[in-house]
Amino acid sequence: MRTALLQSSGRPGSVAENLKVLDEAAGRAAAAGAGLLVTSELFLTGYAIGDDLGRLAEPADGDATDAIAETATRHGLAIAYGYPERDGERVFNSVQLISAAGTRLANYRKTHLYGCFERDHFTPGERTVVQAELDGLTVGLMICYDVEFPENVRAHALAGTDLLLVPTAQLHPFQFVAESVVPVRAFENQMYIAYVNRVGQEGEFEFVGLSTLAAPDGVARTRAGRTEELVVADADPVLLAASRESNPYLTDRRPGLYGSLV
Repeated sequence: MRTALLQSSGRPGSVAENLKVLDEAAGRAAAAGAGLLVTSELFLTGYAIGDDLGRLAEPADGDATDAIAETATRHGLAIAYGYPERDGERVFNSVQLISAAGTRLANYRKTHLYGCFERDHFTPGERTVVQAELDGLTVGLMICYDVEFPENVRAHALAGTDLLLVPTAQLHPFQFVAESVVPVRAFENQMYIAYVNRVGQEGEFEFVGLSTLAAPDGVARTRAGRTEELVVADADPVLLAASRESNPYLTDRRPGLYGSLV
C-alpha cells in the first residue's frame, strides 16, 4: 500500500486552516497513487497551544471527523490524523484512522505521555494495541513516545500488525529516534513503521522532522528532511512476508523467560 507521510505542523491553533492543509495534502498524495495519508501528532489543532488543547478538543465523531471523512472520500484514500480527543471531562492525545469510504476504522489514545506538558493536558490511554484492516494489511496505531517502549511495539508484532502508524512530535535533540530507533523497531518486530513528525519551532518546542517509512529489513524506504514536505513510499506485503520467513526473531522467542518484564 502506497503510504504518504505529511511532515507538517500545520497552522497551530486553527482547526479550519489545518483541515485545508490536510485537504491539499490529500490531493497530492492521491495524485501520487497513495492509498493512505498519515499526519503528525496533534495535527488537527497544533501541539504547543497550551490550554487551547482542551478548548479545541473534539469527540472522536465530532465535526472535524466529518470534514476529514469527506476529504478522504473525495480524494479516495484513507487518512490517519492526530488530534486532541474529548471524552466528557477528559482529553486524550489521540490518532484516528478514517477509510477511503469515510468510515471510522480505529481510534487510539496515547498510553505513554511525555513530559509535564502532556501530563498537564491529557489523560493517558489504557489500550495498547488498536488495529484495523486496510487494503489487505493489518494497520496498528501508536503515538510518538509510545514507540520508544519496546514492549509496546512487540505487542503489536504479536497481534499481527503489518504497518504501524506513529504520528509524532519528536523534539531536538532526540532525532536519533527517527534515524535509528524506528528502523530498528521495524526490523526487530518485522513490520513497516510510518513515523510522521512535526517540523520547525512551535512555542518552546523545536521539532526535528525526519519522518520515515521504515521497512522490516530495517531500511528507510523514504525519509523527509527538516522542512515541511510530503513523502511517499510503499508498504509491500510481498517483501513483508519474505522478511518474516527469513527473520526468526518472533518464532525464536522464549516467553517463559520474560516473566520479570511484568
